[in-house]
Amino acid sequence: MTVHQLNELLLVCSLVLLLAVAAVRVSSRSGLPSLLLYLGIGIAIGQDGFGNVVFDNAELTQVMGYAALVVILAEGGLGTKWKEIKPALPAAAVLSLFGVAVSVGITAAGAHYLVGLDWRQSLIIGAVVSSTDAAAVFSVLRKVPLPSRITGVLEAESGFNDAPVVILVVAFSTTGAIGEWYVLVGKIALELAIGAAIGLAVGWLGAYGIRHVALPASGLYPIAVMAIAVSAYAAGALAHGSGFLAVYLASVVLGNSKLPHWPATRGFADGLGWIAQIGMFVLLGLLVTPSTLLDDIWPAILIGLVLTLLARPVSVFLALVPFRLPWRERALMSWAGLRGAVPIILSTIPMVTGVEGSERIFNLVFVLVVVYTLIQGPTLPWLAKALGIGRGEEAADLGVESAPLEQLRGHLLSVAIPEESKMHGVEVAELRLPAGAAVTLVVRDNESFVPSPTTVLRHGDELLVVATNPVRDATERRLRAVAQGGKLAGWLGTGGSSS
Repeated sequence: MTVHQLNELLLVCSLVLLLAVAAVRVSSRSGLPSLLLYLGIGIAIGQDGFGNVVFDNAELTQVMGYAALVVILAEGGLGTKWKEIKPALPAAAVLSLFGVAVSVGITAAGAHYLVGLDWRQSLIIGAVVSSTDAAAVFSVLRKVPLPSRITGVLEAESGFNDAPVVILVVAFSTTGAIGEWYVLVGKIALELAIGAAIGLAVGWLGAYGIRHVALPASGLYPIAVMAIAVSAYAAGALAHGSGFLAVYLASVVLGNSKLPHWPATRGFADGLGWIAQIGMFVLLGLLVTPSTLLDDIWPAILIGLVLTLLARPVSVFLALVPFRLPWRERALMSWAGLRGAVPIILSTIPMVTGVEGSERIFNLVFVLVVVYTLIQGPTLPWLAKALGIGRGEEAADLGVESAPLEQLRGHLLSVAIPEESKMHGVEVAELRLPAGAAVTLVVRDNESFVPSPTTVLRHGDELLVVATNPVRDATERRLRAVAQGGKLAGWLGTGGSSS
């Protein structure tokens, strides 16, 4: 590549990114899923669009898709709250294993008997579309006011089920790789165990290191966190385990470890996640040739009906029988099995391995994802309301950013007071912070001042709190408790020390 070609590439990429950013605004106003707009951008600049760009490299698409999925899983894991997914782990694990197996079997039978595909192609399609998409689930569910027990199950499921599905798709796409069913089950279990162990270990070691090393610049913390998350994927994959499960679990550990400069890290990860989604969907849009999709529209819709109205509900209801969830919640989880880029990326695996009819498999999956994303995503809030499932207004989480003061053996906490916080109207002395912690500065209306014990806090204030190392965590717990329960938090059962 010459410098001139690099300049042209940078110009095109920057314009595509700007167009995609504008598309997010359109998506938020119209309710149209943003992933479809990104796919549309890729199709528009492709060989059937006005850009006339010819791109047919399935292997490159698969590699770039894997890289993007690593970033998306890392961003999703960093934003997952442990207190929400902890109770949901058993249900999510059963859905990711038993539920996926049921869904694959029913969908493959539908593709074979209703569309006429051979069993190998049917099993590949069943495995490809049985994985819920992490990017779609993370982006949609965090905008829908659902109870934490539902969002916890769905988020954990979307983070877990990529691993077994990838193993199944590779096995079905490789001649002679399936073998006996119990060998395949054992291989899946082994890869998941290796990935889980490496992910938890890397996440814990990374969090310990970041908490105990004061880096010279705050901008290095987000880079370090993402590097740790990606290293978990690479280590898991190189150890013949599930790299996708490793990166998700490592990110969950990091995201719940109270790391320094956490808001900056979340913002950085969120930005990388958006870039990964945009790049992945645009590339997938380039790979598809719309003129070849016409013959596969109705077969794809038929397979999608089997998946959405039969396979997914049956798998959810059977998998969740031991957990005695209300039927309304299971019905919503059935409809919330959102698909996105992951199935399309996985459908490139048979193309790379040379499976007969792989181009048709890709087209069927592409049409299915587009059609049912248009249907399921926008209707999910309506269905939740119709089923009477939702949550009341909750106190907003308190934004606390921590910077280590290594030489002073302390921490500087930056605390933002949002509109819904019950810290409004509380005097500084009424915070009753632990001994060794104090509010040193208040920023209000772009003016900063040193507060007195009787200074009344208001919405929109930003506080700087200095805390010694031994009381750093207790100080944050107390601040969050007051934000949720007001000055009487210690007596209202919202946690935090009241002395």
